Amino acid sequence: MSKTWHIKRFDELSKRELYQILQLRNDVFVVEQNCVYQDADGKDYDAYHLFLEKDNQIIAYARMFKSGAYFDKASIGRVVVHPNFRKQNLGNKLMQKALKFLTETLKEDTIEISAQTYLLKFYNDLGFKETGEVYLEDGLPHIRMIYG
Repeated sequence: MSKTWHIKRFDELSKRELYQILQLRNDVFVVEQNCVYQDADGKDYDAYHLFLEKDNQIIAYARMFKSGAYFDKASIGRVVVHPNFRKQNLGNKLMQKALKFLTETLKEDTIEISAQTYLLKFYNDLGFKETGEVYLEDGLPHIRMIYG
C-alpha cells in the first residue's frame, strides 16, 4: 500500500497514467465543481506532470511549467486531490513538491498561479501573494498569485 511520487513529461506518461490524470481532473473540475471548460487545452504537452500514485491509482496531481511555457513566469496548475484522499495534507505535500521541483531542479525564482479564490489561505500559507483583482475563469472566481 505504498504511495509513490512521480514527475514525468507528457511523452513519458503511460496511457493508464494519462487516462487517470484526465479522469481525476474531469471528476473534480468538471463534475464536482460543475464547471464546463476545455480541460484538454493543448498545454499538457509542454508540462511536467507531478502525481502521487497509491495502489496504481493517481490520487493527487498538478502540472508545472517552466517560465515561458504557459505564463511568462514558471507556473503550477490543475492542482487536484482525489475526493477519497482529502484531509490527509496531500494538497500541501503536492504543492511543496511542485515548488521544490520548479525552484531547485528548474532553477525558477518566481512562480505564478491562477488560484480559485476559495483556496486563497491555502496558497498564502505556502508563500504565494495575491496580485491584481479577482476575475472569473471558466465561471469561477480566481486571483493571480506570485511565489518568490
